[in-house]
Amino acid sequence: MLKVILYAYMNNIYSCRRIESLLKRDIHFIYLAGYEQPDFITINRFRNRVKKEINNIFTQVVLVLAAKGLISLDVEYIDGTKIESKANKYTFVWKRTVEKNRAKLQEQIRTLLLQIDDVIAQDNAAKTEGVEFTAALLDEISEELNKSLESAPEPKTKEEKQAVRTKKKQLKELEKKRNKLQEYDQHLEIMGERNSYSKTDPDATFMHMKEDAMQNGQTKPGYNLQIATENQFITNFALYANRTDTLALPSFLESFNSRYHRYAKTVVADSGYGSEENYLFMDVH
Repeated sequence: MLKVILYAYMNNIYSCRRIESLLKRDIHFIYLAGYEQPDFITINRFRNRVKKEINNIFTQVVLVLAAKGLISLDVEYIDGTKIESKANKYTFVWKRTVEKNRAKLQEQIRTLLLQIDDVIAQDNAAKTEGVEFTAALLDEISEELNKSLESAPEPKTKEEKQAVRTKKKQLKELEKKRNKLQEYDQHLEIMGERNSYSKTDPDATFMHMKEDAMQNGQTKPGYNLQIATENQFITNFALYANRTDTLALPSFLESFNSRYHRYAKTVVADSGYGSEENYLFMDVH
C-alpha cells in the first residue's frame, strides 16, 4: 500500500478515489498493489496512519543521496510558496475583530451586572472593575444569583413578580454573554500568534496568494510551504501557518537539524528571509 501511495504522489495523484480507480485499470498500480484492490476509505485510513513513516522514508532517501555523493547536506537553498487550502474563503475569523468584539462584550457584561437588582451581581461588578471577566467567573456569578433567586421569599405583589421575571430574563442574558465570551476565547486560543484562521480548516491562515486572478488583493486560507534543495534535490520541507518567510526560517532550520542531526554550513535564501533575529540565529548555529 505504501508503494502505491508513494508512486501516486510521484505522479501528482493525491485523491484516494482516483487511486482506487487506478488500482483497477493501471498496470503499474496493479503490480505495486500485488493485485489487491482496496477502496478509497481504506486508502485514506492507511495514509493518515503512516504519515510519520512516509516522512521517515523521505529522510532515508535523502541520506542515500548523500551517501552516493549526489548531495552534501552542507548547503540549503531555501524558498517558500503559498498553498491554498480547500477551506471556504468566507469562513474567516480575524483576531482584530474578535479582540474588538470581546472588549465590547466585557463592558456589556459589567453593565448588565450593574443593572441586575441584586447585591451579589452589583458587588461582583464593583470588585471586577478593571479586571477581565472569564467564562469560569461568570459561571460562579450565575450560580450565586440563581441560588439567591431560589432562596428569595415568594413574590406577592405585582411589582415583586415583575421584578423576579426581569431578574430571570437578565440571568438568561448573562448566560448568553458567558457563552459568547467562551466562543471568543476559543477563537483566540485556536489562532495563537496568528492574525486569522478558517472555521472549516483551523490550521489554515488567511494570506495573499501569488496567483490573484481578480487582482483585488483578496486573502484566501492557505499555508506557507518551505522547501530546501541542494543540487536540485529536495532535502527538507515544512508547512507553516505564518504568512511571512521571515518568521518561518528559524523553525525550518531547526527541522533540518532534527531530520539530519546537523545544520547546513551555508544557507541561501532571498531577502524575504532577512531579519536581525534570523541573522543572530544563524550566527549562533
